[in-house]
Formats: sequence, structure tokens, C-alpha cells
Amino acid sequence: MNNRLFFSVGEPSGDLHAANLIRALRAEDSSFSARGFGGLKMTQAGSHCDFDLTTMAVVGFAEVIPKLREFFRIADMAEDVFRQGECDGVVLVDFPGFNWHIAKRAKKYNLPVYYYLPPQMWAWGGWRVRKIQRYVDRVLCNLPFEKTWFEQRGVKNVDYVGHPFFDVVESQPLCSRFLSQWASSERTQVAVLPGSRDHEVHHIWPMQLEIMRRLHAQFPNVRFLVAALKDQHALYCRSLLTGADRDLPIEVFVGKTSEIIELADCALMKSGSVSMEMMARGTPSTVIYHASRSTYTVGRMLTRLKSMTLPNLIAGETVMPEFIAVGRSTAKVIEQATQTMKELVGNPEVRQRQKLALHQLTCQYGQPGASRRAAEIITADLRDRSSDQPSKMTMNAA
Repeated sequence: MNNRLFFSVGEPSGDLHAANLIRALRAEDSSFSARGFGGLKMTQAGSHCDFDLTTMAVVGFAEVIPKLREFFRIADMAEDVFRQGECDGVVLVDFPGFNWHIAKRAKKYNLPVYYYLPPQMWAWGGWRVRKIQRYVDRVLCNLPFEKTWFEQRGVKNVDYVGHPFFDVVESQPLCSRFLSQWASSERTQVAVLPGSRDHEVHHIWPMQLEIMRRLHAQFPNVRFLVAALKDQHALYCRSLLTGADRDLPIEVFVGKTSEIIELADCALMKSGSVSMEMMARGTPSTVIYHASRSTYTVGRMLTRLKSMTLPNLIAGETVMPEFIAVGRSTAKVIEQATQTMKELVGNPEVRQRQKLALHQLTCQYGQPGASRRAAEIITADLRDRSSDQPSKMTMNAA
């Protein structure tokens, strides 16, 4: 059976989900092997890393342009692998701007392409569905309405497998020592998530810090637990603290995101797929986002959605309040987010209402098993393709 897959993953969250998919694929077929573009978690799952693409994660047109030459160089690396026949299929995870190039190059060599966590075309750029039709053999979608959306637009071989964040919540062991050390029944604890990309943290954290200062002024008993993705993010967060913040009850941690979400009474977070973990763990949240003015202007022309937060999209209504800051215009978002956080921090009934809404969404849409289901589909598809090859060779010989 053909069992060598090339992965192309450009986001830290995608690195996590691809790693779990790799483990599930290995459980389906012990001879399976993975290589390609990803990050540390994929490497820990047994994938060979040709390039750490998660270091290139960007959002928006202004951020992409300076890196175009490097992106094309990396795509050429993938094509070399395809040309030399060193893989039997390609798995794409999100990151569409770059992954379209990988898909296109894979099809030049007749490799099957699987898109796991496909781009959110229903949000903007719906015309890109033609690229799915042309370059992708199977779509493994993660949100309940995506399967119908793709099929209504002529995309074949679409499977709804669920969202892999629910696998993370079910399977990832939490550090009991950390939970015991930082649990508190006396203080209201707020999780603060500044983002996973460098430029996100640099835009989001200053807003979050100002919101925390305002909350502390009204609620001196609150404690802030900051979940940084990596050490350099933690250093940046601490570097913005001033002498006036010496009494601000803030703790910054690296690699403890799930534990902090579990501990928190509520959260102040950057918009992203981690909102699904907030949903699964039932942590009431306020969401903030930042976009450059150029990205926002283009996005307004292309998108039809009123929400950027996945639980809100699934619910069809605002469960988690969300606010977007554009360019340097952050004052309004800081004020709006501060008000919603005051309600979450100061009113247990408000927290409980959002917690109940998140629980209902999780019961309906948050069943674990996405990694296993995706692995079963990919393995079966590769097996079918492998069994078809001898018959095709026989027909060609005849």
C-alpha cells in the first residue's frame, strides 16, 4: 500500500492538528510515514521536517508580500520531492495562500491531495472553490455547515469529520501540578491569550494589557494568567510592563494554554481556532482581533460574515462578544472589550449564561474523533488508489 504522505502546514494550531492526524494515521497503518512542512509538534509525532513553515505564519496582504520570494523557494522544495517520487499523497492543513501552490504542483505529478481544515471560503473568497475542484481530491471539513456549502458548489468527495480541537481537549493530559498550584476559589481568574504569531502578539498584547489595567482598577482581586505560545512571546509581554504595573496581578506562562483555559473563570483572547477549545472547556470569553487597514479594507469588500469567531459562526449568533481593531485605531476596541470583560468578571450570572451556551454547542457539535475519522478516510482512499493501479497497468498493457 502507498503510505508516504507529504504534509504542508503553516500555522501553529495546524501543526498541533497535523501531529494528531499523523498519530492517527500511524494507528491505522504502522508502515505509514510523513514528511514535509510543519513544526515541532509534527516532528514529535514522527514526521520528517523539510522546513518549519510555522515560522512563516502571516495574515493579510501587507504581511505576505515581503515573504513571497521565500514562499516560492519553499514550494520549489516540495516540488522536488514530488518530482522524485518520494511521496504517495499530499495533506494540506489550512494556510491556503501558500497551499494552493503546493496542491497545484502535486497535481502535476498525479498525486492525490487531501485538504484537512480547508480554507474558510464560506467567509470570503468563495470563487476559490474552483481551486478546490481543480487541485483537491478530497476535502475533510471541520465545521458542520461546510460539507453542504462545498457540495452545493459542485465539490465532490467532501467529508465532515469534526473539529480536531475537541480531540485535543479529550486526549491531551493537563498538568495536575500546575492546576493544583494555580487553582483559586478566592480570586476571579482571567485567562489572557495574545495569539500564536509574532505580529499578532505585538498588536494584540498592548490592547490586552490596557484592558487588564482597567479591570484591575475596578476588581483588585482579579488575577490574570497569560498563555504565551513561546518564550519570545513571554519576553515581549513582560517587556511592556512598567513600574506602574508592579501591583498588577499578572503571571505569564509558556506551554500551559490548555491548563490556563481550564483554570480560568473567563478569558480575554485573540480571535482564532483556539476559540473551539474555549467552547469545549466552557470558558466564557471576550474576543479581540487586529487587522492592518489594507487587510481590513479588502476584507470588507470580500467577506459576507458578521463574525470571525468559530463558536459564533456555528451558533449563528454572538455567544462570545468580539471586536476588531484596525490599524492604530485601538481605543474603541479597548473600551468595548473592557466593558464586556467587566460583565464577565463582575457578574457570575453573565459568565454562567455564556458557559451554558458554550456547553450546548459542544454537546451538539463538539464530539471528539476528527483525527481518527480523517485518518480512516485518507487510509481507505490511498488503499483504493493502490489497488486500482495494477488494473490500470493491465489495461494499458492490453
